Amino acid sequence: MPVDAVTTTGPDRVVVAWMLGAFVVTFLVTRLITRLIRAGRGPFRDLSVGGVHLHHQVFGILLLLATGAIEISYRPDGLWQDVVAVVFGIGAALTLDEFALWLTLDDVYWGPEGRRSVDAVLIAVVVGVLLLIGFSPFEEDAGDGAVAGAIVVTVNVLFSVVAILKGRTVLGVVGLFVPFLSLVAAIRLARPGSYWARRRYPAGSARRLRAEKRFPAGRRNRWDPIVDLFAGSPADPGP
Repeated sequence: MPVDAVTTTGPDRVVVAWMLGAFVVTFLVTRLITRLIRAGRGPFRDLSVGGVHLHHQVFGILLLLATGAIEISYRPDGLWQDVVAVVFGIGAALTLDEFALWLTLDDVYWGPEGRRSVDAVLIAVVVGVLLLIGFSPFEEDAGDGAVAGAIVVTVNVLFSVVAILKGRTVLGVVGLFVPFLSLVAAIRLARPGSYWARRRYPAGSARRLRAEKRFPAGRRNRWDPIVDLFAGSPADPGP
């Protein structure tokens, strides 16, 4: 292995580790505090300014903007790079924890739609772990293999986009890092509520019927029990 490959890979993984650690810790602490607020326990309360509820994603967006500006303007290294990674991880967690609000423009934190926020966080954790392990969707290549590598990456990204449009989000995202894994999702049946199914599976068509049979209403995914730990069970409306 070339010396420059070792020197560039090591520090990057350290930065990813700091970012991922800050992301996970912030998400867990945020969910704990929001649960305590919902239950009316402890000293925590919703933050309001002028009678307007201030969501914690606001602070996350500000942190993301600040770290982005610092990284672009100053290119910090060493300890300061780790600090920027930690702050970025905190901001990303605060922002993704209210991902459902981006989509609905409504306070659906504890509603059924709010579970999408936890889905987004779990996907981000999977991506972070893959980066930490060393997977990269865009490996640098040189020489005659550069063109072939670019073609492979482009095709793989297209497969991932199709997989995501079919509602196979996890496989689509992970497929960016694991070559052709998204191909499996791209050629499989789309979920009935996905963009792909709405556009390409007409009502009453054989594919629509197959999709509805394969993914009936109320069907739970494999990691729904994990989502329940943070978003609450759909059967439990809470206080």
